[in-house]
Parts: sequence; C-alpha cells; structure tokens
Amino acid sequence: MRQKRIIISATNDLATDQRVKRHCSALHDEGYDILLTGRILGGSLPLDDMPWKTRRVRHWFNKGVLFYAEYNIRLFTFLLFTPCDIMHANDLDTLPANFLSSRIRGKPLVYDTHEYFTEVPELTGRPAVKKIWETIEKLIFPKLRHIITVNRSIALAYKEKYGKDIRIIRNVPEKWIGKAAVSPAFFGLPENKKLIILQGAGINRDRGAEEAVEAMRYIDNAILVIAGKGDVIPELQTKIRETSIQKKVVFIPPLPYKELMQLTGICDLGLSLDKDSNLNYRYSLPNKLFDYIMAGIPVLVSDLPELRHIVEKYEIGLIAQDYSPKGIAGSINSILFGTPEKNWKKNLQIAADTLNWEKERHKLISLYRQVR
Repeated sequence: MRQKRIIISATNDLATDQRVKRHCSALHDEGYDILLTGRILGGSLPLDDMPWKTRRVRHWFNKGVLFYAEYNIRLFTFLLFTPCDIMHANDLDTLPANFLSSRIRGKPLVYDTHEYFTEVPELTGRPAVKKIWETIEKLIFPKLRHIITVNRSIALAYKEKYGKDIRIIRNVPEKWIGKAAVSPAFFGLPENKKLIILQGAGINRDRGAEEAVEAMRYIDNAILVIAGKGDVIPELQTKIRETSIQKKVVFIPPLPYKELMQLTGICDLGLSLDKDSNLNYRYSLPNKLFDYIMAGIPVLVSDLPELRHIVEKYEIGLIAQDYSPKGIAGSINSILFGTPEKNWKKNLQIAADTLNWEKERHKLISLYRQVR
C-alpha cells in the first residue's frame, strides 16, 4: 500500500526545533512519507541525518511583514503543486499558505499551535500588526478540524475563544541515557563550581535572563551557563563586561540537541523564569523544563500556572516567590548550598519516566489515524 505523504511546514531553520523533529520521527516510524520544509539562515546549523526528506529555502527577506508575505506566497505555491495527502502547519505564521492550498486541493490539514501566537511579546505594543494576525486567526481557526497544542492552558484559552476542542500533545523529550558522558571541562567549564543553566532557542527579554545574571552578584562558587540564542543576549554580554561578574557567567552558542543535553546533564540546577508580562508567557510550558527533568537536575521556575503544576505535582524544585535578583539568588543558594531535598533525585526520575516522548507520541499517532 502506498505511503501517505505529509508535508510539514515551519518558519524556522529546522535545526533546533525539537517538537517538529519528534513529530516527523513518530510519523515516519509509523510509515508515513514525510517532507519537512523550512528556511535557511546565515547562521543555521547543519541538519542532522534524518530518515525523512527535508527542504530549506533561503529567503530574500528574513523579518517583518515582507518575510511573512514572501514565506507564505512561496509556501503556498510549493504546497499547491507538490504531491501530498496531508498538510501540517506549525504555528499561525505558516497557516495562511497551508489553509488556502489545502482548501483548493481538498487535502486535510493538521494545525499545531506551539504557543498563544496572537499574544506573543513581539506583538505587544504593535496593535496594527497584532490586528492582522488576529484577523487571519479568526478567519481560519473556526474552519479547522484537527488542532493540537502544547498544554492545557493554551487549549482552554482557544476553546473559550473559538469553541473548538483542541488536543494536547506536550513537547516532552525522548528518554535520555548518558548523563555522565562528558565532564564540565568538555565545555570549558570549571570542575569545582556548581553549574546553573538557562537554556533555550528564545532567550529573550522578560524571560528571566536579566534577573538571573544580576543574581550572580549574590552567589559564590557557582557559574551561570546561558546556552542558546535570543534578543537579550547582546545586552547581557554588555552588562557583564561592565560589572564584576564576568567570571560567573558563561555564554554558549546554540548546540545540537545531543550536546545540549550533555551540557544540561552536568549542571546542578535549571532555570525557567519567564515573567507574567503577556498571555503567551503566562500560559507557556517551556521545553527547557522537560529537558531539565530528563537530565535529572532540580529546577527553579517562575510562578506561572503550567510551570507550577509540573513542579508541585512531581516535587522537583522550587517556585520563585521573589523575582528580584536578590530573591532569585536566595532561591538558587537554597537549592545549591542549603539542605538538599532528599526526594528531588527520586522525584526527577519519576517525572522523567512519565514525561517523555515515548509515551506522548501515541497521542499524535492516534490523531493522524483519524485524519481523512
């Protein structure tokens, strides 16, 4: 029997989007013919060897309205003339091209909304641009049949807004083995200090990096490792050069996922400190939290509903009550140098045995078996 072909589209460069990779892997293993399409940028990492087909397009424009217009026009043309059985759109910025082409061709469409897109901070304070995306969403969302998202808060928000039931497929990692595969020296880090990690592909403003850096003024015998990329990093680097904490903060550029997990596994504490500055952050459940759990390290998280739910349910760390640099430093010192919670290590293992892709993937497969 002929394999059904799924074209999965994203606006990123595909190199670090672990959710998209997991979906491709699960569907490929189930016997679908996968074609993953995205874009390529000047600093894009090479793609790992993947058993599914990939396509990365270099664009004339890479930000702003011209990028989104170019991307959707080119994607629409590609989808219109490329053989496929199902289309899969990742986030609202890929949805116009997918929706129009699926309607014209009579093909089913699966929509994966990774976040509460119209409330992202990039749209805060830009009412005209936000209105455009809200209009696109209002025109298309009610007509969709197969919608998935990453957590209960976002699913409920969309249900209240559009009256649609949305499946929850969490962005959890595969089970990971090999925590002792490398030493701190492999990453140029000292062996005799505690390591705190803040990792992610979106280390942006209002996600706690500013306070974490400032907190290092009140923490001794520890290094803050900021691993990834984001718009706030140049500002942080400038601030650190002007202060006395240069030796307390280390920046590591984006790494392949296996290396990122090796780095995470040698750390002693993971941070996820998004502020409640917009609805998207309020409802977020950052991927990094699950990476910390899989690596077996306790966490310090901000008091947001989805983060609180996981940390309290599994008892795997602390929830920050004081968001000032001194308050964060106090929580970090308590975790690193206070009386350790005797159950954290055990609880992290329990959480990792539950919150993994090997269990979550079946929800995706179940959905696709119903797509017609």
